[in-house]
Formats: sequence, C-alpha cells, structure tokens
Amino acid sequence: MPSHAESCLEAGLAALKQGNYYTAIANLEPLAKDQNQEKICLQAQVGLVMSYARTGEVSKAIALCQNLIANSNPQVQEWATLALEHLHKRKNQKQKSRKTNTRVIPSLNPSQQKPQTAYVGADGNTNINPISIYWRNARRAKVWQPLRKPNIIPSRLLALGTFIALFWMCREMFKLVLGLTNQILYQLPYLEPIQILYRDPSSLILGLFVILMVSSPWLLDWILGRFFGQEELTKEKLNSYSRETSRVLQRTCQQRRWPSPQLRILPISAPMMISYGNLPRTARITVSQGLLEQLADDEIAAIYALSLGQIGRWDFIVMSLVLLVTLPFYGLYQQISVWGNQHQSKIWRWPATFLAAITYSIWCVFTGTALLNARLRLDHSDRLSAEITGNPNGLIRALLKISIGIAHDISLQERTSWQLESLNLLAPVAYQHSIILGSTAGHLPFESFLKWENFHPYRQWLTINSCHPLMGDRIERLCQIARSWHLDTELHQTNPPKPILIKPQSFWLQIAPWLGIPLGVVFAGLIWLVWQTAYALHLLNLKWIYDNWSFITGCMLIGFSIGTVMRINALFPDITAANVQKDENLTSLLANPTILPIDSIKVRFTGKLLGRPGIGNCLAQDLILQSSQGLMKLHHIPWVGKSFNPQELIGRQITVTGWLRRGGTPWIDIHTLETQSGKKINSPHPIWSTVIAVSAQAWGAYIMLTGS
Repeated sequence: MPSHAESCLEAGLAALKQGNYYTAIANLEPLAKDQNQEKICLQAQVGLVMSYARTGEVSKAIALCQNLIANSNPQVQEWATLALEHLHKRKNQKQKSRKTNTRVIPSLNPSQQKPQTAYVGADGNTNINPISIYWRNARRAKVWQPLRKPNIIPSRLLALGTFIALFWMCREMFKLVLGLTNQILYQLPYLEPIQILYRDPSSLILGLFVILMVSSPWLLDWILGRFFGQEELTKEKLNSYSRETSRVLQRTCQQRRWPSPQLRILPISAPMMISYGNLPRTARITVSQGLLEQLADDEIAAIYALSLGQIGRWDFIVMSLVLLVTLPFYGLYQQISVWGNQHQSKIWRWPATFLAAITYSIWCVFTGTALLNARLRLDHSDRLSAEITGNPNGLIRALLKISIGIAHDISLQERTSWQLESLNLLAPVAYQHSIILGSTAGHLPFESFLKWENFHPYRQWLTINSCHPLMGDRIERLCQIARSWHLDTELHQTNPPKPILIKPQSFWLQIAPWLGIPLGVVFAGLIWLVWQTAYALHLLNLKWIYDNWSFITGCMLIGFSIGTVMRINALFPDITAANVQKDENLTSLLANPTILPIDSIKVRFTGKLLGRPGIGNCLAQDLILQSSQGLMKLHHIPWVGKSFNPQELIGRQITVTGWLRRGGTPWIDIHTLETQSGKKINSPHPIWSTVIAVSAQAWGAYIMLTGS
C-alpha cells in the first residue's frame, strides 16, 4: 500500500498532467521540502518547476532549478540546466521579439534519459500567457510490417465525383453569368442579346478543364510564386532542418520508380504543406518556413511522407485542378478587399463590399465540391506516411504542432492570413480546427480536448461540411498503427468508464431542418397517392398539381420550414446573468464528450476581438475571440440597416454573450457583443432563423397552390 507521501506525489503529478497546476502545487510543495525521502522530494521539485512555470511564477521555478543543478545525479543536473535555460528565455520574452520556437526540453520524470521536444508559445499579448507543452516523444518502429492495402475503388470514384461536381458547378455558374449578360443586353436600348451566349458551354468548360489539368503544375508554380512568394527549396536548406527527409524522399521515389518531386518553400510563419501536380514526375511539394522551424527532424520527414502518400492517386490531379480553379476567385476577393479598404468614400466601398462578398461566396461554392475528397485523401496519406517512415508517433506530434503553430500565427497577426484560408483545402490540418485546438494546448490536455472527437457517437454527421477529418479520429488511427507495431503511443486516450449515450431525440432535433426535407418528399408521395385516388374515383379534380412535379419542391420547403421552427427555442434559449458560463469554464466545457451543438451552452466571455478589418470581413467570416483560455471562433449575422459592424471593433477588448456550440470546430453564436465603453452589437440569430423558416414556408405554399 503506498505511503501518504507517495499518494500525494501521485496526486500532484496527475493534477499537473491534467492541467490543474494550483492543485499540483498544493500537493507537491510539502514533499519538495521533505529531505528524508530523497527520491520523492526530487520528483516533487521537478513537478513544481513545471507547475510554477505554467502558472507564471517563473522566479520560483528558476530558484528550484538552481537547487537541482547542485544535485549529485548527473541526469538531474542535465535536466535542470536545460530547464533553467528555457525559463530564463521565457522570463525575458516580453523584451524580445514575439517569435515561436521549437526547443528541446527534458521530460517530466528525471529518471527518463530521452529529452522531449516542446513547443514554446510566445507572449502574444496581455491576455495570452507563455506556455510550454511537453511531449512524450514516443519512439518509432525499427522494423515494421506493411499495412494492409486499402480498397482504392471508393477513392477513385470519389475523385471522379469531385471532378463531375466541379464541372457541373462551373457550368451552371457560367450559364448564369451568360444568361444575366443577355438579359441586361435585352433590357438596354439599341442593344440585342448575343446569340452565341445561349449555347451550352459544356464542351468549352470540359476542354478548358483538360487544358488546366495538363498545365496545372506550371500554372500553380506561377500563381504561388507571383502572389505567395513561393521559391525553390534547396536540398542543402532542407538538410539543415531535416536530414531524414532527404532519405525518405530518395528511398520512396526509388521504390516507386518516381523522379524526386520538386521542392518549394513559402515565406510564411504559419506551419503548412501542400502538394500539387498531375503526374508523379510533375509533382511539387511546398512547405512553409514556419513548418521547417517549428517541427523536429523526424516530424518534418513524416509530413513529407504524408505528401508522398498523396502523389500518384487520381485525386492528386483533381485536387490540383480544384486549387487552380479556386485560387483566382480568392485572389480577386483579396484584391477587391484591399482596394476597397483604401477608399473611404461610400461610393466605392459599397460596390467593393458587394463584389468581395460575391467572389468569396463563389470561392466557397467551388471549394465545397471537394470537401469529401479532401477528407478521404488525408485518411489514406496518414497511413502511407506511417508506413513510409515507421513513425506514426512522429506524425501525431507533427499534426498537433502544426495546429499549435497555426493558432499562434493567428494570435500574432490578429487575423487569419490570406494564405492559410486560400490553401486550407490542401493543407494537412484545417486552420478552423487549429484555432481552438492549438490555442488551448497547455490549458487543456490533448486527450481531454479530443474526447469529443474520439467518442461522440454523432461526430461524423456533425462534421459533414468539413474539409478535414477529425483530428481525434486521425490520431486514434495512427495510435492503432503504433500499437499494431508494439509501440507506445504519443497520446494515451482512455475510454470513458461508460459508453457515451445521447438521446436520439436530441440528435433528431439537431438535424430537424434537414430531416424535414426527406420527410417533405414522403409527404408529397402521400399527397400524390390521395389525389391520384380521388381523381380516379371522380371525387376531386386536382390532377394539374401532380402533373406538375414541382409540388414536391413545395413539400420539401415546407418540411425544412417546420424543422427550422421546431429547433429555434432549443438553439437560442434565454441568457441571463445567473445561467452563463465564464471564461475559466471553457476548458471543462470543451472536455465534455457528450454535448451537441443543440445543447446551446450559454456563455459570457471577455477578450480581444481578432479578424480581418473592413471589407475583407464583409460576411463576418473571420471573427475570433482571444480570451485568457484560448481562441474561439465567433458567428455573427448582421442586421439590415445597422451602420455599426463588428469589424470596427477588431483589436479592442470586448465581452461576448452567446451560445457555445461544440462541433468539429467549436464556435459561439453571438447574442451581443459589447465594448468596455458600452457600445453594443446584437446578432439576431433567432430572428434570421424565423425569417428563413417563414420564407421557406411561404415559398413552399406558393408552389403548392400554383403548381409553379
């Protein structure tokens, strides 16, 4: 039976691991003064150094490290020396430039000989404390068995479906533009419609797609070089960051009889990677400067292996085509936003705002055609990366560090960069998910944050509109590979003591508007049978309705409207001072694996508003709250006639009241947004939901009554 001291030590270290630093300090401080039990005293002092550092008591941590340096154990001396160097740098961090570093920091247990890599976040502003994250550095396989080959038919069918969806969307968009052009010409005096614009553009678009696919490597080289600053990455520079990467590239390409892919680099501080081309011999792998600086040698190799897993597949050329089609629209949106912000006159700002909103919406629509394909290809490339390197744990660390680096970059820039958003579809980690995962690292253990993504029974349905698979699922699949090779895993996710049970009624209410659409089709079928029977019996002559099948659309709209009305009260419950959650409760809310977005947690958070200024944020697509616990995505819906917008408050301290929703990317639906001076913005989510429901109901009823 463990002694009282051992029990206190175990409780203190467990609290430290869970992020309860003050509890850890309370348990460890008495043990650190007890010289009678040298081993326990030593471990308690090590734990106190880490606890003090994470609570901002750096001076106390430094004093303890100086004592540990005098210890006779050489491993303890080495640990204390490295930790002391790290602590001094953190103490002087406010006087230095705000920069993200990757350092080598010793592990929690001084008896372990292997140091662990830690990501060190800078002191971005007064609301964000510098934190350190300690990694297990779980080992890699020395000898490993090849993984079972996946069935490639679904991925090829999905790539074909993505091509068809992109082609259809481009064709319909092109026809809409041509039709509007002829309509305008018809209305203008002395002008006539151009007859050639009435022709079907399918052949033209298909031919253009073929040309784009053939030339995509060189066109993307030019676009990324001209507008993103992409340059060639020399092997010498790559070797200075990761020698293993060169070996992985050479070995894999020789095995597959590929020429070595061309290597590129983007001068971006956020860690990211994309690969593009049309064939293995024209493949390009582009990484950012931030990725090379923030990842360790084996982690960089794992990311390059992930990109090798994407080359040679059918979706490789399709995703390159999608990127080539979408980037010009995003670039147009960016240029319009920058130009519009430079003109203060409303005469120019209103047209610029409208055009920016249109081009951004088109970019979103075209990007949406490849969401499912983007998710599936990452599942495949994760497996291949692990198989190529024998290092699934290295890939886990790389993915988590990329998330942390992206969140840190957003905190420093105080907005989401153009590059992060425009290249997000091909990036290894979604920037939306990184906002909260990366920023809460150090406040909340990864295992706790990822419980929702590992165990929520409806998580796949709730992330159907995401372009990346859930990080929790990806890491669990990599952990399964590690366990199959008899390796310890970087993260130790424990199963909940009881299965997570969520009432089906809650999920049905969550998807009520979308469930109303198929139910509307069923209702239309019942109406058709009734009317068909009545007409055959000469009881009712309404055959004109079911002769025109548009009444099915009317029933679908009515079903959508009913479902929307049913969930309004659950989505937007009343918020009072007595029932709101505060900032300090954020981590416990995110660690709850049982909640649905419909649960509508009422919150009142305070922090700094981040996002793009002016026209670049015309649809409120980049609003982020930076609180003491991390970053949180905000959803705002403007109201007609309001001259005061959230973009005007970017960079200022605000208080947000709203409803926290836990999905693949947690977010807050804003109820009110208030400044310290008392200015307030309301976001009428319930009103807009009602407007949408009433409009759908009226439209559906009109179709039902008129048959058109």
